[in-house]
This record gives sequence, C-alpha cells and structure tokens, in this order.
Amino acid sequence: MLREATNEQATMTEQRASHRQPRADGVRGTRHVFVRELAVKALIGVHDHEKNQAQRLIISVDLTVAEEPAGHDDKIENVVCYGEIAERVQTICGRGHVNLIETLAEHIAQACLEDRRVRAVRVRIEKPDALADCSSVGVEIERLQALT
Repeated sequence: MLREATNEQATMTEQRASHRQPRADGVRGTRHVFVRELAVKALIGVHDHEKNQAQRLIISVDLTVAEEPAGHDDKIENVVCYGEIAERVQTICGRGHVNLIETLAEHIAQACLEDRRVRAVRVRIEKPDALADCSSVGVEIERLQALT
C-alpha cells in the first residue's frame, strides 16, 4: 500500500511538473511561444519613491498555443506572434502606475489569454534593482484558458 501511495505521489508530481513547463507537444498539438527577459520601464510599487520614478523590469512570457489543424501556411496571421506579445507587454507597462507586480502579471496574462489559441500563459516579472543584496526579486504566475 505504501508503494502504491508513493507511485501515485510520483505520478502527481510528474503531472504537475509537466503542466508547469510550457512546451511544444506533438501529441496535444501545441507549440511553445515565448518572449524572454524583455526589459521595460514601468511605474510600479507601493513606496512613495516608486510612484514617480519608472523602474526597470525584466519580463518573460511563455505561452502554450494550440496549433491550427490546417497548419499555419507560412503566414504570420495564422500564428501567435511573439513580436505582438512583446508590444502588448510594453503597452500594458506604459499605462500608468500599478502598485503590485502581481497585478501587472495578471494584466499581462489576461491580455495573452484573449487569444483563444493560447491554452496557458506563464508570466515572470523581475525587479532587478529593488534590493541591493539580490540580482532580482519578482513573481511568476501561470494562468489557463477557461474551457468552453
């Protein structure tokens, strides 16, 4: 019985780990689209000095995207474009002050999920200049497309 519990735990751990790692999957018909370490400036933070001085953020976005059954036909309009994702992130960051990076991450995730082909999105936001003793601090979230 202990062996069964251990095997079940291992299977659950594997499932969670594979779910957390966006990747291309031929069986599921998905591809992985990503923007890594996009440097942007944003008004973000709860402290007075953060409300008027833009801070440097490093943002990564990973998308699990459903492939179209008919294929992409070598046309940009048939794929989720990483350039458009980067532009959307920059636009969201430029909208004005946000208190929490968690809130900013949610805005970015929701914008990505507006495209129904996006099955899952992971957003990582780092504040590299927030604490002197660290290379960066931040948050990472994952959100899934609602099933319809």
